[in-house]
Amino acid sequence: MYDSKALILIGYSGHGFVVAEAAKAAGLNLTHYAELNKLEINPFDLIYMGFEGDESFNGWETNHNYILGIGDNNIRVKIAQKLEAKGKELSNVIHPDASISTKVNIGSGNFIARNVAVNPLANISNYCILNTGSIIEHECSIEDGVHIAPGAVLAGNVSVGEKSFVGANTVIKQGIKIGRNVTIGAGAVVVKDVPDNKIVYGNPAKIK
Repeated sequence: MYDSKALILIGYSGHGFVVAEAAKAAGLNLTHYAELNKLEINPFDLIYMGFEGDESFNGWETNHNYILGIGDNNIRVKIAQKLEAKGKELSNVIHPDASISTKVNIGSGNFIARNVAVNPLANISNYCILNTGSIIEHECSIEDGVHIAPGAVLAGNVSVGEKSFVGANTVIKQGIKIGRNVTIGAGAVVVKDVPDNKIVYGNPAKIK
């Protein structure tokens, strides 16, 4: 199912540890990491490759693929686009305990965590995080750089715009459209469309 080519993890702390563990569980050939500095905490015994922000980064000269371990949407998308501009390939990391319909379209550079469910005809674009136990129902559309936090539930036909963040245990009613760069607070219940660049929270969710 997965390319055996060795992988470099970009971002190896916090969220990056979760991605690394899922990659190992999925049988990916994760061998290296890139960070600003070599880390003392290295739970998965990866080899330090340097910092991808340096032009001298020796990863540019290798034949590795890359996976993304960065939680911040803006930074993750920026780095992903830089890697692709240099002709590098971004692999998906899908935990083996995730339940993914065979009728789902998934782009590149995504992370799908343990116990996530993605149901038929959903579309997951690129550089997204579907975090632990989240549910993406039928015909949902998740655009580039979105982070769906743990336990969030998107009912059928929900769309989420680029680089939006859906907080932990949020529930979004069927058919709702979430704009770009939206932040939805933890535990919100979203029953109305949300325009671009808004912050919403509460039950029912209100614009801040």
